[in-house]
Amino acid sequence: MQIDAERFSWFQVPEEIKELLILAADHWENTAESEKYMHQALAKTGDNIEVLVAAYRYFYYKYNYKMALQTAVKVIDKIKESEKLPDDWQHLKPILIKRKEDSQIRLYLNAYAASGLVLAKLGELEKAKEISTKVKSIDEKNDFGAGILLDILTRPAEDDEE
Repeated sequence: MQIDAERFSWFQVPEEIKELLILAADHWENTAESEKYMHQALAKTGDNIEVLVAAYRYFYYKYNYKMALQTAVKVIDKIKESEKLPDDWQHLKPILIKRKEDSQIRLYLNAYAASGLVLAKLGELEKAKEISTKVKSIDEKNDFGAGILLDILTRPAEDDEE
């Protein structure tokens, strides 16, 4: 099968990886086949950020939340390492606030917020609230969706007595 990897010329990965990602998309309806291509792409690229982000989206929309979480955490860890971000939130928060418009920090915040969403899907509500609270404290424009998720997670149950 000939794949037109040029459709994704902006995607900065080798052609072979683009072909695997396209095959994963083309075989979307056959999850086992599709997932095989996604795992091959991940195995061949290591921790390429663009492939990890594609894998996160793939696994999220395939309802494979454990793999979505795993890939989101890899993105977080990779950016934390490359940007030399501290582990401690009290030291990290001012850096994130100061640099929140930097592309790598925005990706970090997106991945962190995404991990909160996936944790909520997995039933880890307290962890999801903690992450959403942290991201919301940096994100007054709600670019990363943490405020919406936090609102959903903390909203009181509605009365059914009308």
